Amino acid sequence: MNADRHVWYVSYGSNMWTKRLAAYLQGGVPPGGERPHPGARDPSPPVRSVAVDLPGTLYFAGSSPQWGGGVAFYDHQLPGFTAARGHLVTPQQFAAIAAQEMHRDPRDDDPLAAIVSAALPDGRHTVGPGRYETLIDVGTLDERPLLTFTAPDGAADSFHTAPSQAYLHTLAEGLRESRDWTDDQIAQYLADRAPDL
Repeated sequence: MNADRHVWYVSYGSNMWTKRLAAYLQGGVPPGGERPHPGARDPSPPVRSVAVDLPGTLYFAGSSPQWGGGVAFYDHQLPGFTAARGHLVTPQQFAAIAAQEMHRDPRDDDPLAAIVSAALPDGRHTVGPGRYETLIDVGTLDERPLLTFTAPDGAADSFHTAPSQAYLHTLAEGLRESRDWTDDQIAQYLADRAPDL
C-alpha cells in the first residue's frame, strides 16, 4: 500500500457507520435513508477504520433531505470532545464522499482529490460555500493526514435543529460499531450534544 495514495476521511456523523458509508462508496440508499447515492468510481471499502477522538464540539443544524431534521457538524474551535471515526480511503474516494454530501455526482477530475493529497495551508481549505465544503486537517495518524469537512460557520453562528430519529439511529450504530459503547453511553453522548432530544 502506497502511503501517498491514502488519506484518513474522518467522520463524526452518520458515516461513522460502515453500512451508511457504503452507500457513498458502492451507491444505493443508506439504511433508514430516503435518497439513493450514485457511489464512487472506486467502490472498495476503506482499507482500515479506527476510532478517533477529536477536540471540539459536535452540533446539529440545517435540514437533511436524506434524513429529515438536523445533521451533524463539527466546530474544532470550541472546547469539548467529539467521537469520530477515521476511514482510510483514496483521495478520489474522499472527493466522491464529499461531493455526495453536497448532493452532487462524483467527478473523475474533482480538484478536491488533489487538494487532500497535499498539505492544507493553515490546516483549512474552503472548497465552496456549502454546508460540508470546509475541509479541516485534524491531525495525522500513521503519517497520513486526518481530514474532515464541516460547515463554514461555527456552532455559535448556526441555527441549531433537532436531528431525526433515523439519523440518530445511524449515529448510534456508528458509535456502537466503532467504540463498542453501551446504549446508555450512546444516549448520554447524543443527549449532551442535542439537549432537546
